[in-house]
Amino acid sequence: MRRIQIDEDIKPLSEFRANATALIRRISQTKRPLIITQKGKSAAVILDVAQYEALLDKLELLQDLAAAEKQISEGRIYDHEEAKKKVIESVKQ
Repeated sequence: MRRIQIDEDIKPLSEFRANATALIRRISQTKRPLIITQKGKSAAVILDVAQYEALLDKLELLQDLAAAEKQISEGRIYDHEEAKKKVIESVKQ
C-alpha cells in the first residue's frame, strides 16, 4: 500500500459525498488509501480492495510469525523427523 499524500488523501465527509465516484476511481488508480474526516477528526479509511486484501495477508503472516516465536521461546520445537512423524500421525486419525 502506498503512503497517503496528506494534501490529496484526506477529505471531509461532505466532499466525499459530493465526489464519491471520482474519489473511489482515484483510490483504485493510485492504490493509496483515502482518509475521511468528520467534524475535523478522522472517521474512516477507504482502501482499494486489492490493497485491503494484501494488508490482511500481511497481518496474518505477522500473527503466524508471532505465534511461531512464542512456540520457539516455550521450547515447542521439533526437528524434521519429529515434525514429519506428527503430521503422518495426524493424517492417519
